Formats: sequence, C-alpha cells, structure tokens
Amino acid sequence: MISKGQLINDRYEIIRSIGEGGMANVYLANDTILDRLVAVKVLRGDLSEDEKFVRRFQREAIAASSLNHPNIVEVYDVGEDNGKYYIVMEYVDGKTLKSLIKKRGALTLPEVVDIMLQLASAISCAHDSYIIHRDIKPQNVIILEDGRVKVMDFGIAAQLNSNDLTQTNSVMGTVYYLPPEQANGNVTTTKSDIYSLGILMYELVVGRVPFKGDSPVEVAIKQMRERIPSLTDANPDIPQSIENVILRACAKNPKNRYESMGEMRADLETVLDKNRFDEAKVVYEYPESNFDDSEKHLEKRSDRNKKNEEGKKYKKLNKSVIIASVIAGVLLFTLLFTFIIYPKFISKPSVEVPDVSNLKVSKAEKLLEDSGFVVNVKTKKKTSDEIDKGKVIETDPEAGRTIKKGSKITLIVSSGSKKIEIEDYTGKNYYEIKAKLEAANITVEIEKKDVPEGDNVKDDIILGQDVKAGEKLGKGDTIILTIPNVYVVYPDFAKEGYSELDVKNFCAKNGLTLEINHQADGGKSDGTIIYQNMAAGTKVRDGATVKITVVKNEVKPGTDMGTDSGSNDEGQ
Repeated sequence: MISKGQLINDRYEIIRSIGEGGMANVYLANDTILDRLVAVKVLRGDLSEDEKFVRRFQREAIAASSLNHPNIVEVYDVGEDNGKYYIVMEYVDGKTLKSLIKKRGALTLPEVVDIMLQLASAISCAHDSYIIHRDIKPQNVIILEDGRVKVMDFGIAAQLNSNDLTQTNSVMGTVYYLPPEQANGNVTTTKSDIYSLGILMYELVVGRVPFKGDSPVEVAIKQMRERIPSLTDANPDIPQSIENVILRACAKNPKNRYESMGEMRADLETVLDKNRFDEAKVVYEYPESNFDDSEKHLEKRSDRNKKNEEGKKYKKLNKSVIIASVIAGVLLFTLLFTFIIYPKFISKPSVEVPDVSNLKVSKAEKLLEDSGFVVNVKTKKKTSDEIDKGKVIETDPEAGRTIKKGSKITLIVSSGSKKIEIEDYTGKNYYEIKAKLEAANITVEIEKKDVPEGDNVKDDIILGQDVKAGEKLGKGDTIILTIPNVYVVYPDFAKEGYSELDVKNFCAKNGLTLEINHQADGGKSDGTIIYQNMAAGTKVRDGATVKITVVKNEVKPGTDMGTDSGSNDEGQ
C-alpha cells in the first residue's frame, strides 16, 4: 500500500485509497503540475515482478491512452517509479454500476437501454482502434450523477488461464462475464467483448448474473456449456426484442453473435419500439454446442462428398455427351429468347411513374395499376414528420422515372412521426425520463436547484421543465429538466451538544466523509467537541469532508494519538 502524501514520479501526490483489485490498487491523487485530481492505478507488488506481464501492462495502457470518447475514462500517463508501475487516469466522481445493481436490483428498461447504448458506443470506439477490453463487467463501469457512464481499464485486463481459475477471490468478479472462448483458453476477439456486454445487459434487466457457482471453474464451465436462461419465460412482460439482443450477444458460438459492436448498437437503438415487442425469438444459424469440432467435421465431410460426386459425374460423362449438352443448351436459349424474352421487351412501352405521395395506400395502388404497373403486396415503412401515418411517402422506383409497363412498384408508407408528446415529468425519476427522451434523440440538459435536506426531496426526482406538457419534440430538439441539488446546513456541534457518535450518525445519514482527531485538554471533559472545520450555517453536499477535534484525556503512555477517518465515498 502507498501512504497518504507520498509522491509518485515526483508529481502525483497521494490523497487516499479509493479501490483495491486483484491486479492493482487505485488511489486518488493530486497532479501537482496541472493542479487537478487524478486516479492513479499502481500495479500490485507480486505482478510487478513478472516482466512479461509488466511489458503487456505498459504496452496496452499506452494503446488505451489513445482512446478519446465521452464514455471512456481517459488515460493521462503511464510510467514506473522505483519499481512501482502505474497508470494515471481521469478521476471520475461516481459509483460503480455494480454498486447501483446491488442497491436497486433490476433497472427499468429505458435505463438499461440508455446505459447499454453508451457502453456499446464506448466499446465500438475501442474496437475501431483495434483495442479489445477483455474484462467488461459492472465493476469497471462508473455511473455519474447525470446518468452518464464511463468505462475504465481498456485493454489492460489480465488474460485468465487455468491456474487463475483456481484463485476464487481474484477472478470471481470476472468469470461471471467470461466469454466461452476465453474460458476455453482460445484467443479473444471483438466478439468476446460483445458476449460480456450481453451478460452485463442480462444482469441490468434481471438484477443478477445468469450463471452462478461455488467456484470460478464451475461458472466457467456453465459459460461454455449452458444456454442463457430465458427472460421472457421468467417474466412475460419483458419484450421479446430485449431478450433477442441478449440472445444474439450471448451466443456460445461467436458466429451466432453480432458481427460488430456497431451492429449491436444499431439493434439497441430500436429495441424499445413497440412494433418490435412481439417479434420472433432469435434462432441460431450455427450449432451452439461443440461448434469447433462439429463445423470442422461437417466441412471435411462436405468436401469429401463433393469430390466423390464430381468423380462419379466425370466418369459417366464422355466427350460426345458434353458436346451434345452444349448444343442443346444453345438451342434452348435461342428458342426462349426468340419466342418469350424478346417479345416481352418489344411489346411493352415505357411509362412514367406517377407521383402518389400523400395518398392513402388504396388510392395509390389504383392510380399505379391504372398506369399499367404491378403494385407489390408488401409495403415498406418509414417515419415522417410531414406525411400522416398510413399515407404514401414515395415509391420504389421513384416518381418521374420512366420504366416498362408491368414493372413492379413498391409503396413506402409513413409509420408516423418520430416526435413524441412531452408530458409533465415533475416528480418522476430523472434517469428514467432522460433515457426515454434520449431514445427519441432528444437532447436532455439539466439545471440544479438548491434544496435543503429537510424538504425530503430525492436527488433523482424532477422538479420542473422548460417545455410545457403537450408540446412535441423530436431529433435535435432540447429540453431542460430541473433536479434538486440537496444540501445540508452545517450545525454548531459543540453549541448544540453533539456527541462523537451523534456526529458520526449525522455524516452517515447525509453522505459526508468524517475525519476525527482526538486531543487531550485538561480543562474539558472527554467527548467534548472543541473544533469543526466549517462554520455553522455552511451549506454542504453529499461527499464533503467533515473534520472535528474531540477531547480525549485518558491516553496511556506511549499511545499514538492519530487521526481516525470515517468511510470514504465510493469513487473511481
């Protein structure tokens, strides 16, 4: 462990520890040159002695520093200081997605889709830069107060092997999201990240991971062999479209997964459209069990069959038969062209496609048929802010083109406007409404209003909005939502008779960090509060640090009177 005040590379002054993991410890630090808070990840002592691991750690951290995306924790610096290998990252003041799941369980579907769209965008950016995350899990995702998410540890996660899987404490958090190919010791690809994201989405929807076991090995075996549990069987209210995204992402055979993260993201963008709720359940094209061996076996058997069939054909055919076949083919084509194909070309005149836009389908069909065209029974749907739902937007081929009579025309029909009617969101959950509005491509901005803690207002509840209920907004429009900025009025602890325990309870209740210093004072009794770092009446908010000095006279000789610190908020 690194102590408070210690300098890393004569630049990064350690403030406190904010996280410990199987690979590294994370500290909040001050960049003394740029005067900003940063998170410093220091490689664990035993791993720093593994030269191969250190090289990989440094190489991939440098690669990750090239990523620039609003949903990715930025990497500022990579280096080594007296045998301590470190990465300096953007400090994000938020909570892990894992802690949110533990607190709330399953999230609402709009929240799930909002989070997944942000994650898919971040991972897609990494894949475009040829970086595979390898360790996607909610512990590596930070969620901010405004609903934004940040992914960390890009490309620097340790590759698991069979020895790792016996170390329960170090890998249990990772193995729940482990792709089958990685559990089987095969090479990870971009599709491995897609699998892990699918498992994470399942956890957001259900509130728990799909595969559990008493050991990492047991969970890894389930990842390789067992199908993901059905969401719709357990809860029929979950749309089939949601389950289909998870089924495609979590296929055991990578060939059955999305081809890219971009394809998964495109699917997520429409997953909450009501016309998709009852779509058909995904059916895998390729085998899901023993797919490596079965595919090779089928390919070999197919090649052998083809060769045998070709050999038999060539044995039966002789030169005269081939010549006769060619002649017969030429004669047949000549007859078809002369009596069927050619007359069709010369007998049908060309006609201009009429404009049927803004007409009802029945009227458009009649006009086109009267003009000599065949109307395709199947129509195409397309959103439109100008054409009413159910009316024709355009045709394929388009109006004005000159084509042969009898050609087939497809109608493109309006499915209605993508604009949504704004409701009165006062008193509703901010994150849920934000997800819903952003799913309709509406930009959501926030304004914070100071509210005292005593008003019993939750910090995620909407207080007001700048767009009136009943107005319609769509892509590119902006709405400003007002949410509370809850504060607590700092009391006079000494004057109001607070005990040390009272102060601890006050800080715990209001999400404040407490630092207690004990000091001897013969003129005052034990437990008396003689100092507080902020004056009474000061407004303080969640995460602020409260410092008090308490009298403690009964100190045994040789006892060190230091600083007792309360629990710190969860950060990076």
